[in-house]
Amino acid sequence: MSEQQPTPPSVPERLRAAVAAARASAVRRPVPWIAGGLAALLVVGSGGAVAVAAAMTPDTRTSAAPPTTSSATSTPSRSTAATKRPTSTPTPTPDARAVPKDPAGPSALRTCSIAGAASASGLGAFEGYVMDAKTGEVLFSKNGDTAAQTGSVMKTLTTATALAVLGGDHRIPTTVTQESGGTIALVGHGDATLSAGNGTVYPGAPTLAQLAQQVKAKVGDAAVTTIVTDDTYWSDADAWDPTWPVSERTIGYQPKVTALMVDGDRANPAAATSPRSEDPVGRAGAAFRTALANAGVAGAANAQIVKRATTSTDTIATVSSQPVSTLVGQMIPNSDNTLAEMLARVSSKESGSNGSAASLTSVYQSALGSYGVDPAGIVIKDGSGESAANAVSPNFVAHLMVQVAAGAKGLGTLANALPVSGQSGTLASRFTGANAVARGKVHAKTGWIDSANTLGGYIDAADGSRLTFAFYAIGSSRAAALPALDAVTAATYSCGSKLTDS
Repeated sequence: MSEQQPTPPSVPERLRAAVAAARASAVRRPVPWIAGGLAALLVVGSGGAVAVAAAMTPDTRTSAAPPTTSSATSTPSRSTAATKRPTSTPTPTPDARAVPKDPAGPSALRTCSIAGAASASGLGAFEGYVMDAKTGEVLFSKNGDTAAQTGSVMKTLTTATALAVLGGDHRIPTTVTQESGGTIALVGHGDATLSAGNGTVYPGAPTLAQLAQQVKAKVGDAAVTTIVTDDTYWSDADAWDPTWPVSERTIGYQPKVTALMVDGDRANPAAATSPRSEDPVGRAGAAFRTALANAGVAGAANAQIVKRATTSTDTIATVSSQPVSTLVGQMIPNSDNTLAEMLARVSSKESGSNGSAASLTSVYQSALGSYGVDPAGIVIKDGSGESAANAVSPNFVAHLMVQVAAGAKGLGTLANALPVSGQSGTLASRFTGANAVARGKVHAKTGWIDSANTLGGYIDAADGSRLTFAFYAIGSSRAAALPALDAVTAATYSCGSKLTDS
């Protein structure tokens, strides 16, 4: 309970008062109290000093008037207070007094339904799955085993994969090699945060100026006549997935996925959403040329830029990204597609695969299986969840979230980064009105593509239980889907471990 109730008289005080009253009555009416005294001793012997006082009260069960069930000044019973639900809950929990006091098992206590909220038209073709994180019991499933498009909930799988393959301390390098005849090469290894230094959405990112200063220290007064841009860490043949809308690039949510780029290839490096180019590698080369000229490298201002693989292993400059754990903290709250795609491809390369989009399903399956979940049947087309061809069931997401909520095997990094309902990240403005009952209690990743809106994470429910869940609203408009997702999630919060499919 959130408010303290008035403190009742202590047990000794009530017992002394009861005994005193009994003595006085016995003096006046000795015979009836012989039997009554024996009964009182039996009650006290069975451990109920409070029950003694109750035994003193005339029995009202035979009274013609019905018993009073509520009072504005009465203290609610423990069972009623523990199961009381906020008035905004779409489907209130039945009175706890109707619940058996000695149930046969956990399922016997599951009496709360979210059927109404889960059938809202705003959810479209709804898929949902909820489980008790502590017991592993499935509390709710509606098409929950059906693999479907995830939207950006996919980023939780990408994060878990990166943490399993790379580890939270891994840093992504960008290097410069020196070839002959005044030629140097800028070599990318997938760090999209590398910055030109004119503002960045990735605080603490490495800069081209740092690389240029190292180059100047190495080459001295020698002229640089050619700058090679090398993005062959993985092939850029599949830099753009054909299932992604081109508007994602032109509006500014997603760049082409190349191993070399600067500032996530944003036209405005300080804006999270900013138009991206047709040539991230060329843009990076031009920015590096400017940085070299600013560092005083002779000939750099007029150097030719050539895109190809470097022919040298003579590294003369290196910078590294911030740790993967930091990148996750920058990606998840704001749902950064660029970082998601980079972490997916780098994970593929570091796992021994080729960094292609086609490799992701097998890479993810292998990595996610290390957390003790079964990834069989998942289909991964990208790291961001942009593709409607991704296929992951709510069942799988909910099971993975058990490990996330527990912080297993480094997954606490992801748990700490998840948006919180009504408080942070992409959930900061969500869970309003009647759904505000769950503000601060839902830790989940949002998802939004043209054909689906999704939500997946864990809930610290009203009854103290922890639930993991994934809800997909497929085919409905965003305007209709978001409040409907919030409502079914808030209803789940209110039901807690009493949630039932029935």
